[in-house]
Amino acid sequence: MAAPPADAAGHRPPLPPTPTVVTVFAVGEQRWSQGHRGIDLSAPAGTAVVASAAGIVRHAGNVAGRPVVSILHPDGLITTYEPVQPTVRRGDHVARGESIGILEAGHDSCPDTTCLHWGARRGSGHSAGYIDPLGLLGAVRVRLKPL
Repeated sequence: MAAPPADAAGHRPPLPPTPTVVTVFAVGEQRWSQGHRGIDLSAPAGTAVVASAAGIVRHAGNVAGRPVVSILHPDGLITTYEPVQPTVRRGDHVARGESIGILEAGHDSCPDTTCLHWGARRGSGHSAGYIDPLGLLGAVRVRLKPL
């Protein structure tokens, strides 16, 4: 499944031009349930990864032995990108579409040779609420359940 093209405002795919989604977002009924809290986008190692929207680099370095970049956006959303060797530093302001690092091989849940794991959440720690990053691109259809 291809991610939709960039929107004129808001977020855009973090891999140009239009990446392919190879693993979808999936969370369990409870916040501690097993799941995949983000999406995997197929791309070759060495591909430049860009900020999906403007923000401030919150983290650029290793987390649990993997290189990760996270960006805090003005609306409080945090996007994460891994495994990405950062070319930015904590505190840097980044523009939408600005390069933030280089994709590396090594994402365990990737069914392809190399994938970017792109995540999005509001809050941190126990209060974190994960959302499907495709929703940032207008690619998720919302369906309400009857009560």
